[in-house]
Amino acid sequence: MNILLHMCCGPCACYPVKTLREQGHTVTGYSYNHNIHPYREFKKRLATAREFAEKVKLPLIVDKSYELEMFLANAMVNIEGRCVSCHEVRLRKAAQVAKENGFDAFTTSLLVSPYQKHDLIRAVGEKVAREEGIEFFYQDFREGWQEGVDISLALELYRQPYCGCIFSEKERYWKPPKNTQK
Repeated sequence: MNILLHMCCGPCACYPVKTLREQGHTVTGYSYNHNIHPYREFKKRLATAREFAEKVKLPLIVDKSYELEMFLANAMVNIEGRCVSCHEVRLRKAAQVAKENGFDAFTTSLLVSPYQKHDLIRAVGEKVAREEGIEFFYQDFREGWQEGVDISLALELYRQPYCGCIFSEKERYWKPPKNTQK
């Protein structure tokens, strides 16, 4: 199959690209991540996606849009459910680009992370596929998480310490005080 791989970042794409190629698929990367915060982090991740693509000779389609306001507006509707809208926006864009450019299917590197809501990503991908009229290629890449980490380290890729959005950054770094009384 000719598959468009939505890349949340370079490191997370390492194992899916390797695996899909080993299975005989033709893979093209697609970078669109409207949720990344702050802007300097967005630029670092985009540069790393490009660096990875160059190192492994992966064709890469880049959408440099920084639509933070759209992400925040969607997230504020339901902060606890923000991942649903975030995944839907990114996977819908991937599906549309895949369909417009004659790919057989689309998938996402988000499926490699043990920290992501895997079943949610799969459900959103399948929903978007039905609505956009293109196949969502599902594969559970989590078994290769550590291998992907090892590949990214060998390639000396920048590895980010949080998912990407301002909320995940807060969850990663902010620890509430143990005693809130003065």
